[in-house]
Amino acid sequence: MKTFGYKILLVLCLLGVLRASAVFGAEGIPLFVSILPQKYFVEKIGGNLVDVSVMVQPGASEATYEPKPNQMVTLSRAKIYFAIGVPFEKVWLKKITASNQQIHVVHTEKGIEKRPLARHSHVSKDSGEGEHEDVENENHGVKDPHIWLSPPLVMIQAHTILMALQEIDPNNQAIYEANYKEFMMELLEMDAEIRRIFERKGKGTSFMVFHPSWGYFADTYGLKQIPIEVEGKEPKPAQMKALIEFGRENAIKVIFVQPQVSTKRAEIIAKAIGGRIVLTDPLAEDWGNNLREQALKIMTALRETH
Repeated sequence: MKTFGYKILLVLCLLGVLRASAVFGAEGIPLFVSILPQKYFVEKIGGNLVDVSVMVQPGASEATYEPKPNQMVTLSRAKIYFAIGVPFEKVWLKKITASNQQIHVVHTEKGIEKRPLARHSHVSKDSGEGEHEDVENENHGVKDPHIWLSPPLVMIQAHTILMALQEIDPNNQAIYEANYKEFMMELLEMDAEIRRIFERKGKGTSFMVFHPSWGYFADTYGLKQIPIEVEGKEPKPAQMKALIEFGRENAIKVIFVQPQVSTKRAEIIAKAIGGRIVLTDPLAEDWGNNLREQALKIMTALRETH
């Protein structure tokens, strides 16, 4: 009798596995994210229960990316699309939902107050007395999308991801919850580690970047990024001159550039100020180690500057 009961239980368990495989496939829940760092976040919470595809491929820009035909095919089977508010989503999310009306779009930027995307910073203007003051203009109509580069903001995104996975796969809620708590501990430890790195920064807070990807990171750790290019627009001659003057006056020796964009203008400024170009990738897949590495690079640049 006990053997018969065991066999029934075994059959029921197998049916449950087969049913789950029929719904989500052997590889896990098929879902999409916009950029590589999101893959890191979702896999931390979803573990082997999710199968994550990434829209913006390595080396491509999240501002101008266009999905490949094979990606659209894969999207037709996806259960969730985790959006994050990067520019290409404005056009393509509508097309994605049109091609797969069953897909659930989750906006991981929900609940995050976005900062204005700074225009060309520190453009000199004459004060009328032969002196110049730095002026930072902001484009209040365009918000900075780079919310994945600040651990406290990633904590908010992680909770949104958790809720979405638990909703679509309620049978594994406890697993997602445990993974989420472990990921939160990792984020807290990373945040504390980066704060310790910048405790020794002294008075120097400004670092120069080609594209303004590091605004939230700078806000979180008491720094200030000085962007050269904003919204895909290269600086005008007067702005180039002002940036060079700012770099010289503040003894800036490093300009951070990302591999997804041209660095011609940054190289001109670096040469003019006697500095150098340093690569910094805001879209690296190994988000945790990458963020620590970038923090150390920025700290080294601040020490060289001041």
